[in-house]
Amino acid sequence: MSHDLSRRTVLGGAGAVVVTSALAPVAKAAEARLDRDTDFGTGWRFALANPDGVTDPGGRFADAAKPKFDDSTWQVVDVPHDWSIELPPVEKGTFSGSGFFRGGLGWYRKTFVVPPEAAGKRVSVEFDGVYSDAHVHLNGELLGHHPYAYTGFAFDLTGRLHTDGRTPNVLAVRAVNPLPSSRWYSGSGIFRRVRLVVTEPVHIARHGTFVTTPGIAAGRGTVRVATDVVNDSRAPVTAVVRTTVSDSAGRVKAKGATTVTIAPGRTATAVTTQTVPDPQRWSPGTPTLYRVRTEVAGCDTATTDFGFRHFTFHPDNGFSLNGVPTKLRGVNLHASQGALGAVIDPAALEHQLRLMLAMGVNALRTAHNPPDPQLVTLCDRLGILLMVEAFDCWRTGKLEFDYHRDFDEWSGRDIAEMVHAAKNSPSVVLWSIGNEVPDASMAGGPAIAAALIKTVRDIDPTRPVIMGSDRYRSVPAPGSPQDLILRQLDGLGVNYNTAQSLDGLHAAYPDKFFFESESSSETSTRGVYQDPDLLNTGENHVPGKRAASSYDNNLASWTFSGEYSLKKDRDRKFCQGQFLWAGQDYLGEPTPYDAFPVKTSFFGAVDSAGLPKDAFHLFRSQWTTAPMVHLAPMDWTGHAPGEPVAVWVYSTVDTVELVLNGRSLGTKTFDRKATVDGRAYLETSEPTGDDKNDPSGSYTSPNGGTGKLHLSWTVPFERGTLTAIARADGREVARDELVTAGPPSAVTLSAAPRGEGAMAFVTASVVDAQGVVVPGAELALRFTVGGPGRLAGVDNGRQESAQGYQQPTVATFRGQAVAIVAATGGRGPITVTASAPGLTSGSTTVPGTNLGQRNGPGARAVELPEVPVVLAANASYAGAPDTLPAAMLDGNPATGWSNFYLKPATATLPAVSRPRPADWVSLVWPTPQRFGEIVANFVLDATLVLPDTVAVFYRGTQGSAPVSNLKISWGTGSNDPTTFSFDPVTATEVFVSMTTRGFLRISGLLAR
Repeated sequence: MSHDLSRRTVLGGAGAVVVTSALAPVAKAAEARLDRDTDFGTGWRFALANPDGVTDPGGRFADAAKPKFDDSTWQVVDVPHDWSIELPPVEKGTFSGSGFFRGGLGWYRKTFVVPPEAAGKRVSVEFDGVYSDAHVHLNGELLGHHPYAYTGFAFDLTGRLHTDGRTPNVLAVRAVNPLPSSRWYSGSGIFRRVRLVVTEPVHIARHGTFVTTPGIAAGRGTVRVATDVVNDSRAPVTAVVRTTVSDSAGRVKAKGATTVTIAPGRTATAVTTQTVPDPQRWSPGTPTLYRVRTEVAGCDTATTDFGFRHFTFHPDNGFSLNGVPTKLRGVNLHASQGALGAVIDPAALEHQLRLMLAMGVNALRTAHNPPDPQLVTLCDRLGILLMVEAFDCWRTGKLEFDYHRDFDEWSGRDIAEMVHAAKNSPSVVLWSIGNEVPDASMAGGPAIAAALIKTVRDIDPTRPVIMGSDRYRSVPAPGSPQDLILRQLDGLGVNYNTAQSLDGLHAAYPDKFFFESESSSETSTRGVYQDPDLLNTGENHVPGKRAASSYDNNLASWTFSGEYSLKKDRDRKFCQGQFLWAGQDYLGEPTPYDAFPVKTSFFGAVDSAGLPKDAFHLFRSQWTTAPMVHLAPMDWTGHAPGEPVAVWVYSTVDTVELVLNGRSLGTKTFDRKATVDGRAYLETSEPTGDDKNDPSGSYTSPNGGTGKLHLSWTVPFERGTLTAIARADGREVARDELVTAGPPSAVTLSAAPRGEGAMAFVTASVVDAQGVVVPGAELALRFTVGGPGRLAGVDNGRQESAQGYQQPTVATFRGQAVAIVAATGGRGPITVTASAPGLTSGSTTVPGTNLGQRNGPGARAVELPEVPVVLAANASYAGAPDTLPAAMLDGNPATGWSNFYLKPATATLPAVSRPRPADWVSLVWPTPQRFGEIVANFVLDATLVLPDTVAVFYRGTQGSAPVSNLKISWGTGSNDPTTFSFDPVTATEVFVSMTTRGFLRISGLLAR
């Protein structure tokens, strides 16, 4: 059941142009014909009035809504459009939640003419979303405003338009994004589609068709179609409403008809019921769609897609779809597309969703707002279940300028719009009234929840109403706001609950169903690894090295490892499933770092460029059944000879052999186990130490088992080939291979298949002479595009980067980067080339498409090279944000560098603070310096010690080398410094490398 009316029926002629933009030659009125629905995305002009505030400095745009205002110098843009992503990230005036992108005040204007045939018609303009507080004007007259960015809205233009085919009309939209308005990157502007809708006075209402399938019996399916028909004429009308049901091949399966009488100025509902023989069920595996064509005879026609399916959320037995028990294997995704910002392109959405499907995903939560209608359509087509969510806050806000300011006046209308827009979608199975809302634990919360729940159920009584919350980590007290709200809901999504708290809620509320609306939130950086023997690691805060370990072992205080979350959900039949936070890294919320230029989150199973991390393969190993095996780390190059490397293997197969350079390192197997209700799974059998709440100290399944979801080896590094071979019944069924890379030699390109839209994704890899990706390569690539296309954006997945996205150059990260290429219209091939100094360039082609836009993302890109970070001091590791290397140079003995860290306890793990065995600090100069002595002021106390050993290296014109004749004079602390003297050297950087059994702190470091 699709969310959306297809309004493509032509009124007054077949296939045509509704309006003619005043930016192009005006068509003769007699040649223009009126479509019911016309895309209104091209030919807009845009001005960013103020990127740093929502006021109009100097009043330059005071008359921007008036028809005669001169917009000739404004930028020509196509919408959807996001002005924030076109700006470079900056630290001043922004904050990390927005990804350090600016918002401000923007104006859009579209000039168009309407032919005389529109006289007597009903004309409206429909927006799918504007960020935010859209004020819409026509010919200088304010039509109205719409505050919420994520719900659609429409304004009636009838009687206000010039319809002589000559006089221009001007549609003007004012949008603002006051910072902070969102906890994550939101984008700014008309970031979703716009349409012009032309109908007869008697017509189908906006969102006026509701298709349900109340009976799906063996061999037949009942289709009920309720159609709201509007009579905007001056006389009563008796209308015949006909409905035709067709399958995906267009074959008619059933028909119905009824008559309805409508008073002038009123709306009446026509209901038809028909039976479809042998209906094919919609499901994630077989997303079969049907279509209803609704005709108000002689007046209006619309089509609506829907699907036959039935589902149950049972408090004890879990979720079932079409009678088949099914766990929700879900992800959370914010409404942004990496380098495209908040611009919605269907091909970009499909690319993202297919990545999720490859991980085994069958469900998506629209965190934390109503989705773009195109996302719902794609989920219908691809077979992805949807939890559609309304708000991130209610009356009590989380930020100064978030939705709380408009909640009381607008929430009823906005949540109704959310339901109406997606009510026909077979993918939608849950309506969520909010996420982690503070009001859930306040006295007024139950009344707010009751009003929202009633609004949803009045429109759609066929789906459960729930919310996602972090305020149920223990069983609520009877009569508390949390208790009163939960008793009104059909079920509850919990965010970051322990296994024990989930069991407690299930026991206390046996008539409610529970699932994890946010699970894990483990943080990681693609290709970065640290402390595999620790369940939680301390982060590195050195500028340029801010990254999180991919061994599933970097957790914030409220989060859990991916393995713990998978086991917790797996073992509980009553748990309907989980939604991983998050499917993909997104702009903003850069946990665990709140520092410029860290501008994206670390939570994703894939990075912001769409390149999978190890977490992708962990979840894939549990959520898919086809044979697969994956090696972590994804780097068999950046290690020292003989260095012990922790090798983890994820697999859907129980037996894996590890081979290094043709030599077997042994075969290991998962044990075959079963949940208490008989579902089979693979797991090792060993203490995991991952749950301090369990008497054993390890997460223990209800069947008494404990273990890991990966196999592990410790391998002394040697160059060559490391291979994991998965075998079933003695036969190889999957393998993964890592090869030591040589020096960079070339750039290779590969393009992912493009869906229906303008965007194609091209991955560039820096490879050696044998074609092996060089994981340490961080080389600047330049992309060029030829043919009917342009570069829309670039990304490398690195969370810490001061560079903007919409420009032709980007440095590779872990050897790779991604270019997003937009078609500009035309069927010829689009050629993409990537080059880097000293390397063989790479090229590939993608097909052109007439769906392209000439003035979409990247069309106005200006190359702004990333400002290099100028270091005066550096270090391998800093344990806290206030102990950066530069603090050794400020002359203040109270500040300094340190490798000390204290990782706070989580709900399942104790706090950890363990000295690293070795670290280094350095001094850096832009020009060579000559010196023969380093003076270090070590701070000593009960925790901080002197190093056990020290080595000094320097970098000069001939590379790096150890100093000669090193002599150490140990001091006793800050007031008695330690001196390292050696034969004088000339260098641009000098390193002091230290081993230790305790933590180190240096308050001052000087070369002389």
